[in-house]
Amino acid sequence: MIIQIHSFNGEDELFKKAMEVRFTVFVEEQKVDKNLEYDGLDFEAVHFILIVDDKPIAAARYRETEEGVKIERMAVLKEHRNSAYGHLLLKHIVNEVMPSKQKIYLYAQDAAVNFYKTKGFEIQGDEFFEADIKHYKMILKK
Repeated sequence: MIIQIHSFNGEDELFKKAMEVRFTVFVEEQKVDKNLEYDGLDFEAVHFILIVDDKPIAAARYRETEEGVKIERMAVLKEHRNSAYGHLLLKHIVNEVMPSKQKIYLYAQDAAVNFYKTKGFEIQGDEFFEADIKHYKMILKK
């Protein structure tokens, strides 16, 4: 088994593969409106894709905001959840961002809160809804 994680900016073949993962998870599986998923911020972001044996399995991005670094669009194909791929991708992203010493945060879907808690994130504030899905703001404890 060969596991690769690539980071990239802009639109290329890796971007298309990452968008396919995101489309499958968010638009097809979770029924998020594609206009919400494709928010126009992809060109401001650093993107990541995790590939196993030449098959895209997971994707994510981060952007620098006024609050710090926001990890977004973390998606793992359903058949590969609970297989450590999400952990590997998140760890890779955090390790890339950590030297900047900026606050690292994300908006976690309710179903993913426990995953992020086990990775060192803690809830800050009340629940809110985004794309009709309950979310919590979570910040990485340092």
